[in-house]
Amino acid sequence: MIVRSTEEITGTDRDIQSEDGQWRSKRIILGGDRVGFSFHETTIKAGTVNNFHYANHVEAVWLIEGEGTLTDRETGETYELGPGSMYLLNGNERHTVEPRTQMRMLCVFNPPVVGNETHDENGVYPLVEVPA
Repeated sequence: MIVRSTEEITGTDRDIQSEDGQWRSKRIILGGDRVGFSFHETTIKAGTVNNFHYANHVEAVWLIEGEGTLTDRETGETYELGPGSMYLLNGNERHTVEPRTQMRMLCVFNPPVVGNETHDENGVYPLVEVPA
């Protein structure tokens, strides 16, 4: 059994902030926990434009706080997001998240991230294997 709190993760190597300060990811479950997925609490600042592309991962996102817009850059389709909204990037879609208010979301990644990944210039996390 694993029991962790975001409070104990804050300020550790599981607490990752983007270089531009637009988002923060508290990585609660990582690949090294060997459960087949990773689980994060992500906060994105209001008034920012965030381009992501998880070319190597499927991500499920459940918004628990805040409001904003999600744009599928593959199709141009936009979606309004608010508390209780969920989106699943099951096709590795390039997407943009634009919070009107600070957004806090719970995210699941498969395959799991190992913890030190950061977005490259295209918004992609590299695929990093968990050592055996």
